[in-house]
Amino acid sequence: MTDAVKGPASYFPSIEKKYGRPIAEWQEAIRSSPLTKHMELVDWLKSEHGLGHGHANALVAHTLAEDKAAGAV
Repeated sequence: MTDAVKGPASYFPSIEKKYGRPIAEWQEAIRSSPLTKHMELVDWLKSEHGLGHGHANALVAHTLAEDKAAGAV
């Protein structure tokens, strides 16, 4: 039995289904953006790419946490 995905990643299947792009593409867009602050990135995803707040927030939170864990921030 596998554990259910929790936290921001739990949104990933619905993000891919709704917006038609893989999570890796969204993460690359976030990482290549000149913006660095969480809410700036969330607002950018919402205004430029039409994501809802929850989806944008989940993508940004997960991506920044990954980068921080990898020492990239």
